[in-house]
Amino acid sequence: MNTAAKIMSLDKARAFRRAAARTGRKTVFTNGCFDIIHAGHALLLEKARSLGGTLIVGLNSDSSVRRLKGPARPVNCQGDRARVLAALASVDAVVVFSEDTPLALIKALRPDVLVKGADYAGAEIVGREFAGRTVRVGLLKGRSTTGLIKKMSSRAR
Repeated sequence: MNTAAKIMSLDKARAFRRAAARTGRKTVFTNGCFDIIHAGHALLLEKARSLGGTLIVGLNSDSSVRRLKGPARPVNCQGDRARVLAALASVDAVVVFSEDTPLALIKALRPDVLVKGADYAGAEIVGREFAGRTVRVGLLKGRSTTGLIKKMSSRAR
């Protein structure tokens, strides 16, 4: 299996989305930094995939992650993060975006379902007006990339 083929430009992702629609498959979209993949990410991605026939993941670029999370992030570069996401069975496509939000990506793809973690209030979910419906997925308590980084830092001392 060549998982690198799942990493797509926006144009390829649009064609992928149209092909899915022609075969009657609903397209689900979620996004994030996915800096250090953990069980909370796996849960979100599996739940998202269960809501439709295909899952497209928008991945923040390295520069976007730095703006959102600070100069010490990301821990893993965007190429590595994209490749790990693409290797997951629940993920059908990965599209890297450089903006701080995935608004342009969502607007271009117009997914049937937009998925975000339950830490986002419905009104805070960027791009919801361009999706068929929005679903918030409960978080796995105690699992976060920031928490993992803090845990690793405290053990390294």
